[in-house]
Amino acid sequence: MAYWLFKSEPDTWSWEQQVARGEAGEEWNGVRNYQARNNMRAMKVGDRGFFYHSNQGRQIVGIVEVSAPCHPDSTTDDPRWECVDIRAVRPLPRPVTLDQIKAEPRLAEMVLVKNSRLSVQPVTEAEWRLICEMGGTTP
Repeated sequence: MAYWLFKSEPDTWSWEQQVARGEAGEEWNGVRNYQARNNMRAMKVGDRGFFYHSNQGRQIVGIVEVSAPCHPDSTTDDPRWECVDIRAVRPLPRPVTLDQIKAEPRLAEMVLVKNSRLSVQPVTEAEWRLICEMGGTTP
């Protein structure tokens, strides 16, 4: 299993909206960055990810799971853009803020710290375990 982080502005697509989609999940569409798209191409059904509220809150608020493999993005006719579907698994009991992540030396190399603009990014297993611990949940 691989681990990822999905960034969304909560006024565009929030954790609450993701949860409301239930088991069906939601297409993670609208991504127009090649690196983020390539990250989604690398995903497998069952991979886990953090759901991160960017701009407002700037915190990891939940855990999601890839529920459908990479496929054409329904919001465009351009064949270059693909996406996965994700479903909510559970909220973090304690959201983990960007400031907390930056203050943790063991997370200094995390993509979120090094390249905060990337909307879909990989997370190492060690980072996953540590952030789950910080958020009060099991990996």
